[in-house]
Amino acid sequence: MYEVIIHMQNEDPIVAEMEKLPDPTHLNILVTNPRRRDGKPLPYATEGARAFVFPWSRISFVEIMSGEEEEKEVEEFFRES
Repeated sequence: MYEVIIHMQNEDPIVAEMEKLPDPTHLNILVTNPRRRDGKPLPYATEGARAFVFPWSRISFVEIMSGEEEEKEVEEFFRES
């Protein structure tokens, strides 16, 4: 499961989960558990709805957030002064 931030045209970004990464050849994307970035529910979503299909034509770009497993694999280097 991937956590993503979806930037739609003329809308505030939303946070959601995707089972697999979006394919640019598809006409839409499927997301689950969409919410505002502060965790509040979307004002235009019906209460209880958990999955949404958004057309690519409304999306500017999608940010794919790193998961806990990926963060464990990354080694951070820093210099102490």
